[in-house]
Amino acid sequence: MAKKPEENNEAAKEAPKAGNGAQPALNVLTQYVKDLSFESPGAPQSLRGRSESPAININVNVNANPLGETDYDVVLTLNAKAEAEGKVLFNVELVYGGVFRVAGFPQEHMLPVLFIECPRLLFPFARQVIADATRAGGFPPLMIDPIDFARMFQQRVAEEQAKGQVQVS
Repeated sequence: MAKKPEENNEAAKEAPKAGNGAQPALNVLTQYVKDLSFESPGAPQSLRGRSESPAININVNVNANPLGETDYDVVLTLNAKAEAEGKVLFNVELVYGGVFRVAGFPQEHMLPVLFIECPRLLFPFARQVIADATRAGGFPPLMIDPIDFARMFQQRVAEEQAKGQVQVS
């Protein structure tokens, strides 16, 4: 005998609920490229083959801004600069954003959701944009290694606490 659909959903019945009784939900409403810049100041000479790999410096930043009661704009900024023999081969900057609906999470979980989970969802798409831009610039695609957004968030909180800007209760 087949069970009714509501009987098959035992996991949902047992899932923890936020204080207001709502199931926590994280939805991506949209993703977008806000800014993309690629510079290759030494082209075409910088495109020649090299015996050594260039030094590549990558910087990552995450910001989040409320758009409403449950909607947030989360922006992931990636900068990558490749240098060889003291010259810049390429410099690429991407500002990649997403609008997320975040509802039902306890207040103490909001910052980790916004600064860890949201950028983790955006990163694969931003990584692909960077890879495509470097390939279109005549270089091998730059495949940025996965980023530990949890560690980045912990470092940021520690730095702000050291400055006395964050109160942790």
